[in-house]
Amino acid sequence: MGRLAPRPLLLALLSLALCRGRVVRVPAGSLVRVVGTELVIPCNVSDYDGPSEQNFDWSFSASGSSFVELASTWEAGFPAQQYRERLQRGDILLRRTANDAVELHIKNVQHSDQGHYKCSTPSTDATVQGNYEDTVQVKVLSDALHVAASPQPSPGPSLREGEPFELRCSASTTSPLHTHLALQWEVRRGPARRSILSLTHEGRFRPGPGYEQRYRGGDDAWTLWGATVPPLRVPALSSDQGSYRCIVSEWIGEQGNWQEIQEKAVDVATVVIQPTVLRAAVARNVSVAEGKDLGLACNITTDRADDVRPEVTWSFSRTPDSLLPGSRVLARLDRDSLVHSSPRVALSHVDARSYHLLVRDVSKENAGYYFCHVALWTPGHNRTWHKVAEAVSAPAAVTVTWLEPDYQVYLNASKVPEFSDDLTELECGIVDVKNPEASVRFTVSWYYRVNRRNDDVVTSELLAVMNGDWTLKYGERSKQRAREGDFIFSKEHPDTFNFRIQRTTEEDRGNYYCVVSAWTKQRNNSWVKSKDVFSKPINIFWALEDSVLVVKARQPKPFFAAGNTFEMTCKVSSKNIKSPRYSVLITAEKPVGDLSSPNETKYIISLDQDSVVKLENWTDASRVDGVVLEKVQEDEFRYRMYQTQVSDAGLYRCVVTAWSPVRGSLWREAATSLSNPIEIDFQTSGPIFNASVHSDTPSVIRGDLIKLFCIITVEGAALDPDDMAFDVSWFAVHSFGLDKAPVLLSSLDRKGIVNTAQRDWKSSLSLERMSMLEFLLQVHGSEDQDFGNYYCSVTPWVKSPTGSWQKEAEIQSKPIFITVKMDVLNAFKYPLLIGIGLSTVIGLLSCLIGYCSSHWCCKKEVQETRRERRRLMSMEMD
Repeated sequence: MGRLAPRPLLLALLSLALCRGRVVRVPAGSLVRVVGTELVIPCNVSDYDGPSEQNFDWSFSASGSSFVELASTWEAGFPAQQYRERLQRGDILLRRTANDAVELHIKNVQHSDQGHYKCSTPSTDATVQGNYEDTVQVKVLSDALHVAASPQPSPGPSLREGEPFELRCSASTTSPLHTHLALQWEVRRGPARRSILSLTHEGRFRPGPGYEQRYRGGDDAWTLWGATVPPLRVPALSSDQGSYRCIVSEWIGEQGNWQEIQEKAVDVATVVIQPTVLRAAVARNVSVAEGKDLGLACNITTDRADDVRPEVTWSFSRTPDSLLPGSRVLARLDRDSLVHSSPRVALSHVDARSYHLLVRDVSKENAGYYFCHVALWTPGHNRTWHKVAEAVSAPAAVTVTWLEPDYQVYLNASKVPEFSDDLTELECGIVDVKNPEASVRFTVSWYYRVNRRNDDVVTSELLAVMNGDWTLKYGERSKQRAREGDFIFSKEHPDTFNFRIQRTTEEDRGNYYCVVSAWTKQRNNSWVKSKDVFSKPINIFWALEDSVLVVKARQPKPFFAAGNTFEMTCKVSSKNIKSPRYSVLITAEKPVGDLSSPNETKYIISLDQDSVVKLENWTDASRVDGVVLEKVQEDEFRYRMYQTQVSDAGLYRCVVTAWSPVRGSLWREAATSLSNPIEIDFQTSGPIFNASVHSDTPSVIRGDLIKLFCIITVEGAALDPDDMAFDVSWFAVHSFGLDKAPVLLSSLDRKGIVNTAQRDWKSSLSLERMSMLEFLLQVHGSEDQDFGNYYCSVTPWVKSPTGSWQKEAEIQSKPIFITVKMDVLNAFKYPLLIGIGLSTVIGLLSCLIGYCSSHWCCKKEVQETRRERRRLMSMEMD
């Protein structure tokens, strides 16, 4: 204890980092070591959570009663004098493994090191909580283990693959204690060492990494030899070459715990494995005719004459590299001489070193590269086999020759287009067929190539291709049009293929050619293309010129009067239009200077390309049969209008459209042209009609009657009233200006029939003729919506000397503005009466409620005492 006195300051500082409840532990039981080996004793503190390192002191006692200081982790002067020299040499040292753990190492253990070792931790705790030291006993034994290499009965250091070899080593011990021996075989190849097989101290065999499969197969055989150590007996493989070492370790067990006392190793032998020479050779180039048998021989060369068995495999590949994917096995002869092949392939053993492959009835698909793969196997323990060598021959290139069909291909255009939308038909035929075979069929592919005037390279576009199974596939150019039926591909004869374009367009112009392919049937009923023959191209072309259409109109009788028949003929001529048919439309325009309906073109009657007549905007019901349009010739049409009216004056034209036939009954518009105008001009000196509107009530109050008079005046020649008639229509624009569209109110025709339009408000309309030249429109029960501009439109009818009625030009009056006012007195009369009545009732009701409240609810009696009066009087006196 006197040695601990100089350390109070350090202990005080150390106590700040220590925790209570510590337990110091060393290995339980006793440790056994052999003289000359290294002793390692670990010591750690459990339940320690301090942030700094824990300090340890080691002491030794030979008897276990009096301990001598051995080493310390934090005080250099702690060891006793007798151990300082060994500490300085490094034979005794402390190695910290953690903050709370340390190991005591004693190298080259001697008998004097046998005894008790105590590990303790210094503490300044006020109260002791836990165990601050622990002791372990160490026993030191003499070296009683002897290991040596035994004489080797194997054939020698040089072996062939598959030959067995045996390695032995001897080991014994004279230890007074009950110890066990463990053995491990190790091989070294260069700097690397690998464990082969070991026998543990518990008597269990353990194969090394990579030797598990051979151990389970019985290759690494162990048998008892001599007294204690078993030999290593294995069949040689190329991977077994190297230097072999025998490692023996001695173990002792106490209370179920095993300790390794010591370990010794000895080099046993160096094994050299001679590789087996093996070569396989086949013929390099072989040619065979289709339908014949193919025979190939694989010749083997080897230096082994012992008990080895070959395994031969024939494989086929399309490429000269047998390692690439796609190679397949044709036949195999295993090491038991069993042949595995297909019905059309045979493998035979001709002699000891030759193996023959036979392929019957070869076809073009048998052309390729053939390989012979040979492997040599040697027998091992427990009916196992080991591959000692393998080789692959160089590829045998096999070509299959066959008599391919010889034929020629021609391309003919049976129908060539002259215009757009014409039919195009191409015929691709096979001629001069030689060497025909039943297993050959012909298909076709159609191609298109656009015309180029320069030397630019143009890529051909696939239109359609027919495969060997007769399936037809369309190209991108023809896919849509083939679905629509515009492109038709067919085979009408065994040696003829047809391509038809129902409607040839400008984009279809170019070069066309066909490719006829010969297909050969294979043994699996599939078809393989064997030959392609190209036809010469055919150019499909026509010059593009603009379509020309000219229409000339003429009038056979240029002068006529109203009531006569108007006749106009239209002559049509065309150019660059295929098989044209014409449709005709008759139009009419008002002459220049007529402001009744300027810039208005009226469609009268039409005749289509199928000669069907249709009335267009001819709405005169009394003259339905008054217009006629007919075809005089294929290029000439005649228009007649009977009983012409003065209102028919204007410019007449023929609008002609040329149509070309497409796909039989369909038509395509090719061109449209307009004829020169033919004018109808009536030179008359008849009366002049004017119209005006008058009203006595331009401003009315809502609900009043509105009266509007349309007055017609006649100037010029006097007419009998019976020779005049009028169509009168009333219109209104419900706005302050004329910016809105007029609304038809009512109309009265010359026969006295009145038509009144529907209205959305309550006011009603009436229209009547007051006299021959005066018409009255009345609005009954006018509303606010009836305000606006009102005018009348008049169409005069005059009887001609021939007795027919002639329709004159329509005239319009100037508008008159009608105002609808509201009657203020009538508008506010009822609201005022209702308001006065309600106010009177509410006032009387308020008075009644006030009287009742003051009489019954709010009555209060006031009584004044005499004393209070006196008090008031005295205050007044004061």
